Amino acid sequence: MNRKQGGLLSLGLLLLAAAGCESKPVAGQAAADAAGSVVRTTIVNTEGKPVGGATFTQEPGGVRVKLEVKGIPQGVHGFHFHEIGKCEGPDFKSAGEHFNPHAKKHGLLSMEGPHAGDMPNLVTGADGTAQVEWLETKVTLAKGKPDSLLKEGGTALVIHEKADDGMTDPAGNAGARIACGPIR
Repeated sequence: MNRKQGGLLSLGLLLLAAAGCESKPVAGQAAADAAGSVVRTTIVNTEGKPVGGATFTQEPGGVRVKLEVKGIPQGVHGFHFHEIGKCEGPDFKSAGEHFNPHAKKHGLLSMEGPHAGDMPNLVTGADGTAQVEWLETKVTLAKGKPDSLLKEGGTALVIHEKADDGMTDPAGNAGARIACGPIR
């Protein structure tokens, strides 16, 4: 990688890390309301203990994601939608690979990507907490669509131990899976 590419990568990672900064706490098991437009999940760590939650709300431009976690190591963490709605610890391999219904390459910075499951990095503070809110335009909650988070078997939200570099296929060198929440 040359100096210019390294500078662009650093800028891209900084922008990804800064994305989103508001959220409200969410609790409870994965559940959908009667209209099917809101889904909630509890996020657990590798020991199976709850560390937070997320709410997914269908909006005209995509799915509004609100996430709040605590007890996550301080730093920058990749997190993604994964292809299977199972979160069996301690490694969460049960969640499968990144959600990628359109066979793209990994990474928000990739010219051949991104996966539908690729999202900006999550930044946790010294107290181990993070709150984010954003509109994810690459997915839907509409059942029967190829990019639906509510596909047969569901999907999962997975938090990784390290930052996602935004372009290395297949998972951005984000490391081990440290937390997971099924989306069904």
